[in-house]
Order: sequence, then C-alpha cells, then structure tokens
Amino acid sequence: MKSNVNQILIPMDFSDQALIALDQSYNLAQFYNAEITLLYVIEESGALSRIFAKSFDEAAMKKEIEDKLHELAKETEKKKKIKVNTVVARGSVYEKILEVSDMISAKMIIMGSNGTVGVRKRFIGSNALRVVREAGCPVITIKGKHHREGCKNIVMPIDLSKETREKVNKAIELGKLYGSTIRVVSVLFTLDEFVVNKITRQMDQVKSFIQKGGVKCTAEMIKAIKGDESLAQAIVDYSSKVDADLIMIMTQQESDTTPLFVGSTAQGIINGSDIPVMSIVPSTKRDGFASPY
Repeated sequence: MKSNVNQILIPMDFSDQALIALDQSYNLAQFYNAEITLLYVIEESGALSRIFAKSFDEAAMKKEIEDKLHELAKETEKKKKIKVNTVVARGSVYEKILEVSDMISAKMIIMGSNGTVGVRKRFIGSNALRVVREAGCPVITIKGKHHREGCKNIVMPIDLSKETREKVNKAIELGKLYGSTIRVVSVLFTLDEFVVNKITRQMDQVKSFIQKGGVKCTAEMIKAIKGDESLAQAIVDYSSKVDADLIMIMTQQESDTTPLFVGSTAQGIINGSDIPVMSIVPSTKRDGFASPY
C-alpha cells in the first residue's frame, strides 16, 4: 500500500551507524514534513540456523526487536515531535529495504553501511551497495561514527558526462534547508585546453544556477595528485580537506553488463568516504545526460 505521507526510511539494527542515520534524519523529516519509518530485517535462516532451529525462539526474538523499536520510536517522537513508524520484516536485508521503500513511497533512505569483517572491514556492506544501486529514491549511506549536526558543506562532483538536473536541484534543496555552501568540484586528469575550458564553462554555469537558487556556492578544479590516483580517491580527499558533511553523487551504472552494481567511481566514493554520501539514481534513462539547468 502506497503512503500518502512523505516517508524517510531508516533500516535499523541499533548499530552506531544506524543510530547516527536516525539522528541525521530529524531535520530532513521536518523539512519534508515527513514521517520516519524504522525497519528491522530479520535475516533469512541459513543452513547453520536450521541446524539449531529447535532451540531458536524466533517469536521471542521478534517481540524483543519490536519492543526495542517501539521504545526508540517513542523516545524520538517525544524529543523531536516527529511521527515514527516501525516495521519488522523477515527475509533478505536489501530486498526487504527495497520492498518497504517502495511500499511506503519513501522520499529518501538513510542507512548505516557497516562493512564486512577482516580485510574488507573498511568497505561498505553488500546490502547497502545493492540498496544504493536499486532504490528508486535518493540513499544516504553513513559509514563513519562521528558526524556534526546539520550540513555546512556539501561537495558535488561534476564532469562533462554525468551531471543531471536532478542532482543540482537536490543540492539546492538541501543547501536551503541547512544553510550550506555547495562546493562544486571537478577533478582534472588532463591539461588539454579544450577539455579544461569546457569543464570551466560548465562549472561556472552550475555555480551561477545554484547561486540564483539562493544557495552559497563555490567551484573548484583540482588536479589529481598522482597519475594513478583514482577519481573517487581525489573526491574523497578533497571532501576531507574542505571538511564536508555530505558528498552528493549520481550512481548510474557504467555498463548494462553490471545490473547489480553502481559504477566504479560511485562505488569507490561510497567505500572510501567516512563522510555521508547521498547517491541519486537518475529517474529517467537517457542516451546522453541533460544539462543541469
């Protein structure tokens, strides 16, 4: 059933990142006049859990989770005067997040992105990546543990091929909400005069458009420090340098042969950044990408 009320969906597992995601949602919920929906997904039982099925009381576990969610919702409603709904579902984590997001017509998903253990500990979890790739609404992923309240600086990378109106307009929305400065940035891997001039013109147009929207904006071109430095790493490094609170990217896939993954640059930014990342999938597929104005 579709919701007639704006909804912000927050997958909740009570981890540090999930609780930070909830904290980060308050201003957005008030801005969009939205309710918050907390979703806990009980993962499908695997082979190991089937072995111990007789000693596993799923009903009791579900009741405990529901009680914790209700307590968190009640506390949030009391402090922030925001309506909070709770849902407990059973199944694949990313599938249930996408299913509930669609069911409530979520305006946005804000989620912690705990990575796996061991050598991949610093990387975003596979569930979060799948949600980013397949969600029909913007997704903010949060990997680090310390974030300021509000959003003073928003970094918005652009290039000659992947900029769309959707990302610019969303940045203006958030900039007005938080009184942010939007920092438009483009990373140069060439000194070709034609390319540099074309990017410069586009950046000036984007900056002018954002300023006309009533939001402070800067525009800067940076050179990759090393020839082998990735675009993603350059953007993450720049965002840290300017003390950004949010990085806003588009996540169109680079090839139709990779339907379950975001493009390598987007994935690199999401994986490499402890700064929250807002990922926006273009709502309309195009052969080319429209001007952001």
